Amino acid sequence: MTFEIRSVRILLTGGGTGGHLAPLIAVSRELKKVCQEKGIQQPEILYMGPDGFARELLGKEGIETKIILTGKLRRYFSLKIILDILKLPIGLLQAIWHIFLFMPDVVFGKGGYGSVPAVLASRIYRISALLHESDTIPGLANKFLSRFAEKFFPAKKTAFTGNPIREEIMHGNAEQAKNLLGLSSNKPVIFIFGGSQGAQPINEIILATLPQLLEKYELIWQAGVNNLKQITAKAQELLKPMPSNCHIFGFMDERHIANTFAAAALIISRAGAGSIFEIAACGKPSIIIPLPASASDHQKENAFEYARSGATVVFEQANLTPNLFLGEITRLINNPELLQKMSACAKSFAKPDAARKIAEELINLANRN
Repeated sequence: MTFEIRSVRILLTGGGTGGHLAPLIAVSRELKKVCQEKGIQQPEILYMGPDGFARELLGKEGIETKIILTGKLRRYFSLKIILDILKLPIGLLQAIWHIFLFMPDVVFGKGGYGSVPAVLASRIYRISALLHESDTIPGLANKFLSRFAEKFFPAKKTAFTGNPIREEIMHGNAEQAKNLLGLSSNKPVIFIFGGSQGAQPINEIILATLPQLLEKYELIWQAGVNNLKQITAKAQELLKPMPSNCHIFGFMDERHIANTFAAAALIISRAGAGSIFEIAACGKPSIIIPLPASASDHQKENAFEYARSGATVVFEQANLTPNLFLGEITRLINNPELLQKMSACAKSFAKPDAARKIAEELINLANRN
């Protein structure tokens, strides 16, 4: 009699934004590599959570997705709380059903309200869950779920890995960027990187300084899908016509981002942990502008924690004026030694093997169960 040994089954879950999905992609790729290296069958991987970009991005990785209702855990009063309260039990029932059908060996939760139903449902079946927290201050969902996790912040249950990033992000090519993005000048390249959904206040400070910036620099600007039409129209009206050294995108895929990182002399970004760790892994000097309304002010904490490494300059949004913004960019770009030092500090801060460590731990947990 022969028995077929099935592959490891791993359930991924997270908030649904690019900041949650990119680390899940990074971990899934490392899971496949680790299994191949160990000579074991390729893992079966399922994503469960809200959609956002999930179907599109995870579908390209060959990862099946199960979209469920997820109610946001709020720290403030809103009429949407009623809708969220209704969504939570429905999402939990959906998660219980999908987990029954898939029956994973282990669950990896990347945080965010979207991870709550899947992690709770997994505990009903006594399936181990591993949570990952990117931010300096843990999110409300991870705080709530920590009591159900295999590993979290108590010392005996915690491992410091850094934020998992896609290895491919670190292997862009500046020459390829010229062809891919149509870079047209020999001016220093500045990459405005507002996250997967863009950042309107950053867009506004760029618009306020756009003519002056374009005199000296080539701009690659991810404005956000929902902002693209409006920002492009305003830029065209302001510049008349749009110069060839201004490149505005709604959303940039992995290949574009990797090559843009390689070409950029300076990054301007929000302070999401995913963005910071990608910037650090690529060794790029940066100006970080934290989102002031982030939960528990975690972006501000992220930014200043990163700044202590010497890799970045932090501007609080409320204090940012066009003159101050332009002056700081000029100060940095005109000081190659400082940029080089910031680059070295960024690389020292980076944890490029985070996805690998998490993948190995997930396989260990799966084999232990």
